[in-house]
Parts: sequence; C-alpha cells; structure tokens
Amino acid sequence: MPKTISICNQKGGVGKTTTAINLATYLALTGKKILLVDADPQGNATSGIGIDKSKVTQSIYHILISQKQFSEIIIPTQVTNLFIAPSNLDLTGAEVELVGVIGRDFRLKKALEEIRESYDFIFIDCPPSLNLLTINALTASNSVLIPIQCEYYALEGLSQLIKTIDLVKDHLNPELSIEGILLTMADFRTNLTGEVIKEARSYFKEKVYKTTIPRSIKLSESPGFGKPIAFYDKNSTGALKYEELSKEFVGIKIAQHVMPQEVTEMEELS
Repeated sequence: MPKTISICNQKGGVGKTTTAINLATYLALTGKKILLVDADPQGNATSGIGIDKSKVTQSIYHILISQKQFSEIIIPTQVTNLFIAPSNLDLTGAEVELVGVIGRDFRLKKALEEIRESYDFIFIDCPPSLNLLTINALTASNSVLIPIQCEYYALEGLSQLIKTIDLVKDHLNPELSIEGILLTMADFRTNLTGEVIKEARSYFKEKVYKTTIPRSIKLSESPGFGKPIAFYDKNSTGALKYEELSKEFVGIKIAQHVMPQEVTEMEELS
C-alpha cells in the first residue's frame, strides 16, 4: 500500500533533510517509485537533490495557496524513480496567508489525494518548527519518522513533538503513528553518543531503528554538490549506513552491524 511519511523534528540540524534525501534515494534505486515533498521554506531538500531553487516557478507554496495540482509542480530528479515537489523562499509567507482559510490544515492532504496511488512512498521533509506547514504535513501522513541527533539535550523538546503528534492524531488524523526513531550524527568515540542511544532505546523501545547514522564529512559535503550520498561517494560510511537504513525501513533483515570502533575507523578514512 502507498504510504506517506513525514520526516520531522522541530530541532534544526538533526539530519532531517539528509535523511529525507538519502532514504528516498536508496529506496528509489531498488525500484520503488518515490515522491519527496519539500515542505521547508529553506528548500534544502530541493537544492540537495540537484534542483536550482531560484529557477523553481511552481512549488509547494502554489499547492497550499493557489491550490495547484501536484502534477503541475513535480520535477524528476537525477535519481531514476525519484521525483520532487520543490520548495523555495516563496513558502515563507504561506503560514500567514493561510490564517483564516477554511480547512487550512488539510490543504496538503487534499492535494496529495490526486497522486498518492502513483507512488510507493511519499516523504515530506518538514520545516524545523511546529508550525502550520508541519501540521499540514502531519495531517497528510500515515506516520512520522523522527531523526534524533546523538548530542547533549537531544531528547529535550521531543516531548513537545510527541504532544503535537498526539494532538494531530486526536483532532485531525486518527491514523497518524510514529514510523520510527532514527539516531543520527553519532560519534562512537564519545560516551555521550552511547548514553543518548541507550536512553532513546529505553524510552522508544522497538521504534528506534537498529541502524545508527554516524557523523560523516561526506554526508555534510554532498548537498553542496546537489547529490545524494549514493551519487557523491557510494563507498563512504554515511552511504553504507543509509543503504542499510533503507533495507531496514522496508523490513529486510540486516546483516551483522559494524561495531562502533569499526565505524570510527571507516569514517576517518571517508
């Protein structure tokens, strides 16, 4: 069944867009037809997949405000089977323009109904805030994937996101659930990373993916070249881990995991 997943965390810099781009890419490379919806006014998913934001004339803004159809704005990417609904700074004013609009929380959901059955997975890259754009994304989704950075205070503020998810579930989208918790930016040389992983697994149990994304220079560099990590450096640690995540995401049993010390050694080389 087609599935729509919001990738969401109101805390910025947790690897949200990196996850959206690279998980979508690896699933597309397996033959799944994927739509990546960039719902962030910064448009990082758009530029990170190789689309020039300055040349985008029809975007998510026009879906929400002008009620354009997705078929009018979707762009094919450099990745076979991966398509993007782009964003740019036009989206910044959308929240203000939607104030007072009847059914404002359902604009994105209504628009997606037109094309939902055409894709295996639709990923929505949410902005780093719990605003009306995020509410639209959560209302339109079956589930939420939450990246958590392996840093101090990583779990602080997460209770507010969970509360928002529960409110959306109670009032707007009864089917909404947590798809999974992804631990990102792990540095296994520090005790802190181990503590965050332990705390996350203790609280969220089986919802935490076995795959943990390490800190990676290559992952940081690839958006600047407009390439997913599979195209920028497919042999880097970050690439191997996102490929592993894509397999875990669709339920493929993962082979023996790389031990933390091995990740550190591999990352130093990549």
